[in-house]
Amino acid sequence: MQYYKLDTADTGLIVETDGTVYDLGTADTSVNTFRELAKAAAVSGTSIDRIGTRLTRSAETLSPAVLEGSLDRPIAPDEVWAAGVTYEISEAAREQESDRPDVYMDVYASERPELFFKATASRTVGDGAAVGIRGDSTWDVPEPELGIVLFRGEVVGYTVGNDVSSRSIEGENPLYLPQAKVYDRCCAIGPGVTSAGSVSDPHDLRMEMQIERNGDRLYEGSTTTANMKRSCEELVSYFCRHNAVPELAVLLTGTSLVPEDDFTLEEGDTISIDIDELGRIKNSVTQV
Repeated sequence: MQYYKLDTADTGLIVETDGTVYDLGTADTSVNTFRELAKAAAVSGTSIDRIGTRLTRSAETLSPAVLEGSLDRPIAPDEVWAAGVTYEISEAAREQESDRPDVYMDVYASERPELFFKATASRTVGDGAAVGIRGDSTWDVPEPELGIVLFRGEVVGYTVGNDVSSRSIEGENPLYLPQAKVYDRCCAIGPGVTSAGSVSDPHDLRMEMQIERNGDRLYEGSTTTANMKRSCEELVSYFCRHNAVPELAVLLTGTSLVPEDDFTLEEGDTISIDIDELGRIKNSVTQV
């Protein structure tokens, strides 16, 4: 089952299952958001899909075409975190951007992963909205990533993420990482949340990214999450260790597709990221 939030105030939490789209808020007004659904499942000691399935019995149906229009963020996460250097290509790219490559090589070979704070809900956008590039950066790139959705530290679903980053700032000094990563519109998630029970294997999903400018395709690449060095379970374990994790969080699992070194995002570009079983998120680019 996949859960969405439309960019309109007159619908609640939307679920698509077996080709049929339902507005769960019409069945129970206390379940208008993904957070409320996850909370109901936690209180009941069951899964979000069991709650969702029960609500579809009395929920109003919608045309599947509503999912082709404007979508809001599927969730408003309390925090978004991200993992770095989880793919071999990510390690190589970090070496190229920094004059301190040993920092990244050590992380790639280490038992402990790199985890860092990425965004709050106010810095996160959904499908169709514009992601941001910093006005004081000269090298900006999108980073397509599998996102793990957690409720009270438990995996409840997966989403598509874009960890937009300033490589010029991070490359100048690794201690500038927060400024390279955390700023207005620095993260996109969507188009929806696919429940954990609906994903066949998060470690074997095809991922694609395209970047277009003025109608021309500047970048196209694909990979698979099978190339991740670390498992989702391992990353979640480290995220939750000695950490008061928020109620609703997204953990991005690292970048796998990197444009050539001479490429940088510009205002007006369009980024499309597809992950099997999760869907496509498409965002324009604006300077912030």
